Amino acid sequence: MTPQAGAARSRLILCLAAVWLIWGSSYLATRIGVTHLPPLLFAGIRFTVSGLLLSAFALSRGFDVRSLRTEWRHVVVLGVVGVALVNGLQVVALQWVPSSAGALLNASCAFWIVLFGLFGRRAHRPSPLAWTGIAVGFVGTVALVWPRGTAVPFGPQLVILVGCLMWSIATIYLRNCDTRLDVFALTGLQMLCGGLLMGSVGLAAGEAARFTWSPAGLMAMAWQTVMSSCLAYTAYTWLAKNASPAQTGTFGYVNPLIAAVLGYLILDERMSGLQVGAAAVVILGVVLVNWPVSVTMKRSPRAI
Repeated sequence: MTPQAGAARSRLILCLAAVWLIWGSSYLATRIGVTHLPPLLFAGIRFTVSGLLLSAFALSRGFDVRSLRTEWRHVVVLGVVGVALVNGLQVVALQWVPSSAGALLNASCAFWIVLFGLFGRRAHRPSPLAWTGIAVGFVGTVALVWPRGTAVPFGPQLVILVGCLMWSIATIYLRNCDTRLDVFALTGLQMLCGGLLMGSVGLAAGEAARFTWSPAGLMAMAWQTVMSSCLAYTAYTWLAKNASPAQTGTFGYVNPLIAAVLGYLILDERMSGLQVGAAAVVILGVVLVNWPVSVTMKRSPRAI
């Protein structure tokens, strides 16, 4: 293995570890946050602050603001679809959906990412085994959300699935868009755009009157701002631009397991036997979609 290949492999492993571990805990933090703070202001403040921090860092690295004259479309699309719509839907729904169930529903992103990865200038065709995994995972997802009189309402679960669809579209758009913005500028600006939009909608909806200085809510917001947004989101942006859709989608079967354990240990969240069985089917589908995972990567001049 050449030094360049070794560096690319190490970068891949570090970015995957950040996405797996930090985003695995983000469902717990979000659930705590929206329990104590208005959801859209919670998410809007988080992403606005994260966007400002990452944009400032990009400026310190020599980012030229004049480049936005030709790049603004990508920032707006990713900010509206990949940040505002995705996270706005998720935080509203997680007021009623346990963090572990929300994480399991987000495992469906892996299927949509592979399906949408069939299109675009960097199209990536899945293997027959991956197609089998998509079918298996779809059955598991339907079983997981099917109305059956449980304490988890059907509507908010569908809202989360719509958010997953939006996330996958944004991921493939990011993979295929031709942008010269480095990963910090691109990530920070789309967060700033999405955060301001969510915050504005929250204010228009009257959430300011319900905002309190809850220590638990503010701690959850701080964790999401620094770790989930600044660190893990930047790692995911790099993966979306440099790794295959299957590699990028591996968070789908790691994050739910971490979220389920944390939800059980900290929030005492329980799952019925049927939910556990459906979750196992979803995880099996995601494993099939992403097995085996190649670490062969295309070099990028924008790599971190």
